[in-house]
Amino acid sequence: MKLFFAIFITLISLQLSAQTISGIVTDSNNNPIECVNVYLEGTYDGASTIADGTFSFKTNAIRTQLLVASFISFETFTLSADVSTLNNLKIVLRDDVNALDTVVLSAGTFSAGDNSKISALTSLDVVTTASAIGDFVSALQTLPGTTTVSEDGRLFVRGGEAEETQIFIDGIRVFTPYTPTTNNAPTRGRYSPFLFDGITFSTGGYSAEYGQALSSVLLLNTINDPDQEKTDISIMSVGVAIGNTQKWERSAFSVNTSYINLAPYLAIYKDRNDWKKPFETFSGEAVYRYKTKKGRLKLYSAFDNSNFQLTQEDINIPEGVGFKLNNSNLYFNGSYTTKLENRWKLASGFSYTYAKNKINIDANAIDDTENSIHTKIKLHKSFSNRFKLNFGAEYFSTHFNEAFNNENISSLDYGFKNNITAAFTEADVIFSRKLALKAGFRAEYSALFKETNVSPRLSLAYKTGDKSQMSLAYGDFYQNPNSSILKFEQNLRAQQTQHYILNYQYNNDGKIFRAETYLKNYSNLIKYDTEFTSFDTNYNNTGSGYAKGLDLFYRDNSSIKNVDYWVSYSFLDTARDYRNFTNKAQPSFANKHNLSVVGKYFITDWKSQVGFSYAHASGRTYTNPNQSGFLNSKTKSFNNLSLNWAYLLSPQKILYFSVNNVLGFKNINGSQYANTPGANNNFARRALKPAADQFFFVGFFWTISENGTDNQLDNL
Repeated sequence: MKLFFAIFITLISLQLSAQTISGIVTDSNNNPIECVNVYLEGTYDGASTIADGTFSFKTNAIRTQLLVASFISFETFTLSADVSTLNNLKIVLRDDVNALDTVVLSAGTFSAGDNSKISALTSLDVVTTASAIGDFVSALQTLPGTTTVSEDGRLFVRGGEAEETQIFIDGIRVFTPYTPTTNNAPTRGRYSPFLFDGITFSTGGYSAEYGQALSSVLLLNTINDPDQEKTDISIMSVGVAIGNTQKWERSAFSVNTSYINLAPYLAIYKDRNDWKKPFETFSGEAVYRYKTKKGRLKLYSAFDNSNFQLTQEDINIPEGVGFKLNNSNLYFNGSYTTKLENRWKLASGFSYTYAKNKINIDANAIDDTENSIHTKIKLHKSFSNRFKLNFGAEYFSTHFNEAFNNENISSLDYGFKNNITAAFTEADVIFSRKLALKAGFRAEYSALFKETNVSPRLSLAYKTGDKSQMSLAYGDFYQNPNSSILKFEQNLRAQQTQHYILNYQYNNDGKIFRAETYLKNYSNLIKYDTEFTSFDTNYNNTGSGYAKGLDLFYRDNSSIKNVDYWVSYSFLDTARDYRNFTNKAQPSFANKHNLSVVGKYFITDWKSQVGFSYAHASGRTYTNPNQSGFLNSKTKSFNNLSLNWAYLLSPQKILYFSVNNVLGFKNINGSQYANTPGANNNFARRALKPAADQFFFVGFFWTISENGTDNQLDNL
């Protein structure tokens, strides 16, 4: 009886000493939130809010406690206070800015990869486009903002030359990203697509982290962790390739080699060139990855050796122009990322490029060698989900030397050393799920020009609806002239552009629509007074120009079963007064209108994926000496329809067919005129046609892997 009485008294005293915790929970717009879980951490005391947002519960806890309020899609609220003060509370929950529907800073940027919140393309898309034939650069040319320059093959973006686009692997610069070629023969990217799982293509307004690019940056990220060991074997109409991946507990190693020789193909399908030795290249790549407790080390290396010899038609030289090239290229890239204390992250990297060209043009012999390095360190601090800070420093160094030999003149040697030191800082401020800001600046010092440039960068995004958003971007961008200028003249300045971008994006269940308008102002462009750059040419920085336009993109992979397609359109208005231009004019590499349509269809019963890619581009300018004016004529429009078919012989064996320009459009790249007029006082003309109107590709691809289902469909 005494025991019962003691227990009763204890319960009564606890009840009398219990504290009531109460309040109301709302969002930032003062709307009540129902079903919010409110509790004292470390206890069983708590309650859920009702329809009007209020809550109330009792607790026997005393002194200082931690009150927690949590609900999906909102940031968790915490309050540390004495229990006696936790009543009649007004708790405001902020939007969780890590939610999937949070605004994304996307002006000028196309992403590819599973880690992107909004991907206009995926890694698979980049390399299964019919016209690309496995080249990620060609696949990116189906996106808006790019210009069709079929005889070149590089990326021309929004009125910018190809050299204005820079390529980075794991954040580190690639100095020589394209295979060497000659006039009227398109180049290809050097690097195999199967080593990359993430691609970000910024057509303008990109981060302060990246510099020395007037128009665009292309960011390639190598695969972090391969999922299994495998071997890939490729037998193609133009060569062979083999790749292998080995995987251990903390590390993995991938290697890929290929041999390409166009001689067998050209023996069957001759083109317009007189080949003495068709294009031949041997290349290889390797990636080593090691995972530490808090970080990751990646070592990437690639090499290739290419050679060819041919005679090309020339209206002024009846016997044609002889061209011979031998190129060796080595690229090494190392990067290390790790997590530090207090939400700090460190990223560092280094790259080295060695490129050597031996070129013979008739009796002229040109030997050039480039040695380039890039080192970089970056620190990232996440102060909260709403504020993140990046800052870092990097160093670029290029040593270029060239020797010119001709039996009729003395040998000439020239070159340059171009060293650039840069620092950058940038902050991401996410005010809410609807509003975000990225702001920063970049400072660069050129030892060659003894000049410092500061580049502000700004991007703002606002979510206009559940599925749509608007973005604005502004930035200053600087880039030193290329080697064709600097090897002769170093008393110059960096060239400059300013980017202004307005973007609208809608994303809903497999459908993406993007509309983007932009303005680019160029200043300090290089001008010279001879037809070609030379040691006796006069150079200055008085050139200028502009580029403005509209880019549209629509993609749908959900409306029609097994069908995926996208449509891109670009309108470009651009003019420049640079190089040896006599007045400001639309440069010969720019198209006013570009249209691209890409479609893919997987036929289950046929175990096949079929695809097509259609490209249309309006005419490009050239100078007709039979008429008055400069760049006074235009070529006819460019058209190209390409088809591909991948047939699965078995889950790991693929037979692949591709035809470029299947309808045989007779495209014209420009015109060449005689140096002197004929008897009728007119200059004779020769149309500059592609080396071949069509290209056929056949390949057999075999994957040997642990799970027995992986194949190379995503590499075709």
